[in-house]
Order: sequence, then C-alpha cells, then structure tokens
Amino acid sequence: MRIVLGVSAGIAAYKAVHLARLLKEDGHQVDVIPTSASLEFVGRATWEAISGRPVTSSVFEGVDEVRHVRLGQEADLVVVAPATADLLARARMGAADDLLTSTLLVSRAPTLLVPAMHTEMWQHPATIDSVNVLRTRGIEVMDPAEGRLTGKDSGPGRLPEPEEIHARVRELLTPPGPTFAYAPLTGTHYAPDADAQPSLQGRTVVVTAGGTREPLDPVRYLGNRSSGKQGFALAEQAAAAGAQVHLVAGITEAEPPTGHARISVERIETAEELQEAVRRRSAGADALIMAAAVADFRPADYAQAKIKKTDDGQNPVITLERNPDILADLVEHRRSSGEGPPVIVGFAAETGGGDDDPMKLAQQKLQRKGCDLLVLNQVGENLVFGRDETEIHVLASAAAQSALGESEPVSWRGTKAEAAGVVVARTAQLLDASSRS
Repeated sequence: MRIVLGVSAGIAAYKAVHLARLLKEDGHQVDVIPTSASLEFVGRATWEAISGRPVTSSVFEGVDEVRHVRLGQEADLVVVAPATADLLARARMGAADDLLTSTLLVSRAPTLLVPAMHTEMWQHPATIDSVNVLRTRGIEVMDPAEGRLTGKDSGPGRLPEPEEIHARVRELLTPPGPTFAYAPLTGTHYAPDADAQPSLQGRTVVVTAGGTREPLDPVRYLGNRSSGKQGFALAEQAAAAGAQVHLVAGITEAEPPTGHARISVERIETAEELQEAVRRRSAGADALIMAAAVADFRPADYAQAKIKKTDDGQNPVITLERNPDILADLVEHRRSSGEGPPVIVGFAAETGGGDDDPMKLAQQKLQRKGCDLLVLNQVGENLVFGRDETEIHVLASAAAQSALGESEPVSWRGTKAEAAGVVVARTAQLLDASSRS
C-alpha cells in the first residue's frame, strides 16, 4: 500500500518517526510530507533515512512529476500525525498553500488526522468547528490522548502513542468483513449471500440510536433502557456498505463509533432535540433508520427546583404530555412536500402480553406510521435492551412489497451487528428497487 504520512509543526513530530518505521515494517511505501515548519523539529535527513523515499515540503520541487497532485492521487491512505490546530484549520478551509495541504485536497483516499496541541487550542471553538466540519466530510479525526504536554501542562491534546495510531491505520487498510446481504426467508434462519453484498456507495444514511431523556426537575428525568448498541451497529454496517452516515445519538450505555471516516456523530437528549436534528440531517439523505427509543411522553411541567418529599406524606402528581411523533411527522412531510429520504425505516419495540401479539402490533404500527420498512423487536426487562443478542422481523409496507416483489417479513436471530447487516441490506435493496422503478 502507498501511504502518505503528513507531519505538521508540533513537538510531537518526533513520535511520527516511530510511526513511519512501523508502517515501513508492514511493507508499505511511505511518502513523508512534512510542513516546512515541522522540519525545525525533525529534519529531512531523518525522514528520508526512515522512509527510503525523497522528502520535500514544497510544491516547487519535483515539478516535472507534479508531486502536489500525484502523491494524493496515488495514495491508498493519508495520515497526518501530528495534526496541529493550524493544519486542521487549513484543511477545513481547503487551503493548498504547501505540499501537504495540496495533497489533502487532491486525495480521495481514506484520511486520518491525528491532532496534537495544547489543551486550550484543542478546546477552542475554532478547533472544535474545524474537527466537526472535517468529520462531516468523511475525514477521520482521532481524539487526542490526555496526559503530559509540553512544559508543565497536562490535559487532552497529547498525540496518541505511535502503536495506537498504527493499529488504527491497520484497521483502515483492512477491508471490512462481510455485511449481511438480503435473502428471502421466513422464520429465524438467514444466510449471507457473498455474491449479493449490499451497496450504499455514494448514499447518505441518517441513523438514530439510544434513548431520549425527558427532564422532570434539575436532577430527575424520564428515560428508558435503550443502550444504543443496535443503532451504533446500524451506523457501522451502513458505513461498511459505503454510505456516509449521520448518526444522531441520544442517551446510551455504549460508546458511539467516533473517529470513523464515514460516520459523523451528533448527540441529543430530548425527543424535541432529536426531532430537530433528524429534520436537519434528513434533508437530502437517501435513507433514514430510526432506531432510537424515543419517549412517547414527557412531563407537562418542569420543576425549576428538585421535587422534595413533604411532611404531610402526599405523593406528587406528575402530568405527562405527548412527545412529537417524529417518524410519522417525517413520513407525512415526505408525502405532502415530496421531500425527504426515499427510504424511511422505523423500529417497533413491543413487549406483547395478554391478547397483544407483537407481530400484529408491528403491522398496525407500520400502517399507522406509513414508513417503508418497520423492524420489530420484542423487548422486556431481560430482552434486547443492553444485550448483544436480538431477534428482529423486518416488515415492508405495501408499496415497498411491490417494489421488492416480496411480501414475507425478513427475520433474524443473532447478534445486533448481524441484525444490523440484515436491516442495512434490506434498506439498500429497497433503495435500488425504488431507483429502478
């Protein structure tokens, strides 16, 4: 593989020497592009000795080879370590004022930026904006480590160790494992079809995950047991299938897949915040997968002070009001305006019980919401929430059944990652079928 290793002007540049050696030991061709200021920290002779390649920071050297274009075009991966606040800002603006930024602008290869700077710089709103914008463009920006910085300073901003960066490079250069292609079935048996892998290449997918939290007073809230694992797995499977993923995450036990080149993450707390984020992110998206566990109700009144027990022994009365029906509202907006994702996927978390059959409840919800696909989970105190295993049934609307030429639900029992592959594959298939009709 051909790797471009960019080095910007930070004291942590010395660590990049070890990173370059690790990459060379893996058998990669490593072209080091230092900024001119970074050569004050590590000289050109060092880089050429380690990489075995000519090194320059200027667009005016090797002009006959058009290096400022060729290096980016031929790269299989671009890594910048350290990436200073200045480098992040210039990359965010699309600057091309030296060989490194020109290469970043030309390359269409996966790009990994590894920041290193003082804590105040990392936490400055300008740097936060640069990182957020770069991530939405599909560039992976690692979070810096926390620890001793230059001088007596300590905090977030330290360059991760070369071995950690090297491990992430290996992951980026390793083709993703098989996603789970759609195959018609009934029951709970599902076999991936290696010749029919789903593709979302060039697509944009919005995924929601986790639960919402509805405040009751400054210290209490109404919430649910959602861990976020299923939504995060959906985001990762959609990215593995080639999509650019906007992940809107509520309250979760699991950590979202941050630092992924194809996944941007936005955190929310309440149902109203989720509604606003989904409306904004869904504009121009190809698919929306609503896996978040949205609270149906919220307290009608928010107490400005903590609700306390009273001496008279009276219990407080909490009045609830409905939260917006985000899924139904999005479907209605698409119907009335003609705008919105071509494929909208809802989730139904049903407990069942008594005369309530979960499948019947899901079919009713599919008709009521009007979405294209509905994923049924039977949940409970010891079912699904927080666990790695799940069982799903993917139902299709009448219009989706017509487009797909099938009417039976698709079912799967296994891990949430596998179930996510089934949902993503079904989504990709419906997108393809809809685009052909």
